[in-house]
Amino acid sequence: MKKILKHQKTMQGFIYLILFLLISCNDDDNPTTNVYVPTAAELSSLRDDALETLTQHFQFDVENGYTSIITEKGVTISIDPNCLRLNGNSVTGTIDLDYVEIFDGGNMITTNKSTMGLMNDGNKSLLISGGEFYINATQGGQQLSINCPMTLAIPTSLTTPGGDNTMSLWNGVIDENGNITWEEDTANPVGNEGVFIEGQGETAVYYAYFDSFGWTNVDRFYNDSRPKTTILADVPDGYNNDNSAIYIHYDGEGNALAHLDRYDEETELFSEHYGQIPIGLECHIIFVSEQNDNWLYAIKEVTITANTVYSFSISETSVVTEEQLIDAINALP
Repeated sequence: MKKILKHQKTMQGFIYLILFLLISCNDDDNPTTNVYVPTAAELSSLRDDALETLTQHFQFDVENGYTSIITEKGVTISIDPNCLRLNGNSVTGTIDLDYVEIFDGGNMITTNKSTMGLMNDGNKSLLISGGEFYINATQGGQQLSINCPMTLAIPTSLTTPGGDNTMSLWNGVIDENGNITWEEDTANPVGNEGVFIEGQGETAVYYAYFDSFGWTNVDRFYNDSRPKTTILADVPDGYNNDNSAIYIHYDGEGNALAHLDRYDEETELFSEHYGQIPIGLECHIIFVSEQNDNWLYAIKEVTITANTVYSFSISETSVVTEEQLIDAINALP
């Protein structure tokens, strides 16, 4: 009897061991079972929150006539309420004005507002920005239009003290993926590319004139005579262009941000694909995504070489708040 009991105990132990090994093997076969991977909606929500944080809300009365508003950064918005229309008709009463101003790479990343401009051949290239702006007017929740120019007076000290007389006005077009492309405003109502500089040095001001609501940018194309290349970026498993993004910070150009806006489903690589990145460029490549209502990110300091694939692993990433991510980006050279 003792031999039988001992044999039964041995068999039970053997069975438990087999079950343990099966469970362990199952875990090894599915290493990503418990790994958090965000959805596109979760990343989009982070970006929406960042944009709302930057949005300034103003009100003014049409009866007060020509109105000037000074923003948090010292930009002056000037608008003639007599030019506002609701369904083609003049308006009276109180107007609501929503406004966003972006001057740095940190806020460009959190809101997904890179500075990629459309070239004549249909490709895109980096723009150097004198400021990105969103302006919209409504009344009682109804969209208004405008039929004469409004003005932004933008201190050049916010970007390039003294200003840059090659700057022109660009309109932002947002695609179905939420990415923005800047198109030059060639039909500006006041000519001269819609931008003038007044004053000198620290007190110089850009005056931008435009007659439509939405996204506007004071920009010029980045100019670099070095040979150009296309680069690729590889991101951690589970991440793609729906739930993550890759940007490039050009060192010394803090008010500009390139975007690798193409993603190949077969190779699972991001690409700038326009062949506009200078070989030898010192820059920082930035991976961003979402994790539990915070930002997941990693930064690589690189000197661009031809046709290189730059890879990010999950072990290189950090989870931070929006403010911490902005500070990390804006601290880059």
